[in-house]
Amino acid sequence: MSRWQTVGVIGGGTWGTALAQATARAGRNVCIWAREPRVVEAINRTHENPDFLPDVILDGAVRATGDPGEACAADVVLMVVPAQAMREVCRALPRVAVPLVLCAKGFERATGALMTRVVEEERPGVRTAVLSGPTFAREVALGLPAALTIACADEALGYDLIGTLGSATLRPYWSDDPVGVQIGGAVKNVLAIAAGVVMGRRLGENARAGLITRGLSEIVRLGDALGARRETLMGLSGLGDLVLTATSLTSRNTSLGEAIGRGRSLEDILGERRGVSEGVWTAAAIGGLADKHGVEMPICTAVDAILHHGADIKSTIAGLLHRPFKAEY
Repeated sequence: MSRWQTVGVIGGGTWGTALAQATARAGRNVCIWAREPRVVEAINRTHENPDFLPDVILDGAVRATGDPGEACAADVVLMVVPAQAMREVCRALPRVAVPLVLCAKGFERATGALMTRVVEEERPGVRTAVLSGPTFAREVALGLPAALTIACADEALGYDLIGTLGSATLRPYWSDDPVGVQIGGAVKNVLAIAAGVVMGRRLGENARAGLITRGLSEIVRLGDALGARRETLMGLSGLGDLVLTATSLTSRNTSLGEAIGRGRSLEDILGERRGVSEGVWTAAAIGGLADKHGVEMPICTAVDAILHHGADIKSTIAGLLHRPFKAEY
């Protein structure tokens, strides 16, 4: 058993609440920091988070606070905030010496940085790990079986985190490749939007399977350029997460892409959602990264063009289908 018994969760949204519930199920005392006073009140008064995770009764070991310092007074802290807010939140938190587990899946749009780099720049010297993998928040909260990856260079830290967060229904595996784990989790969100567009345009299951497979090649090429290991990208946080996300409308990114494919505007879709679709912002960052490193990522580039540069969906799809024929590898 891990020596860590108290866990702080920074972020009271869907995934933060689900991770808090799973961690409590593992026998830990959990304190969630949420921005919204009504979320704090609901968790503490009714043991529910109806705004973000309705109809799930939370374990009595989960409590909430509006004071980030209270949530950070734990043995380990899970950073469950959107990728584009990670830098701002890091600056606002009190200084802590405990490990930070980064649970956002994305690149910072303004800089193209992975979340580990963002945190290292804002909190130099703090120990970090990355949590990622094929998980839908609601299933994790309900205690359905799931497996994910916890990545950090320090093996001892990795196994301490596995011992702290793991349970009979949540199975974490340690990896020493945080770069690969982050790339897989970030790029799959963009590919999920593309898969959703295929669904919305009714292009068929063959097209979606081909897109997912060729999309995996894009993940691998970017991983090669940024120093990731290919076996990481074929594991839970790469292939596993891509398959889950790009094949189900439960995914916010896939459902967003499906709505785009049906002709709805991005502005309207985002305007009616409370949850964050990370792939929207990661698509813009990946476009710059692909150019910088000379990596061919036509599917991700197409998503960026549709979402952020006014590209016509029909002609963009036609452009992908008329690319020159070549060897698969």
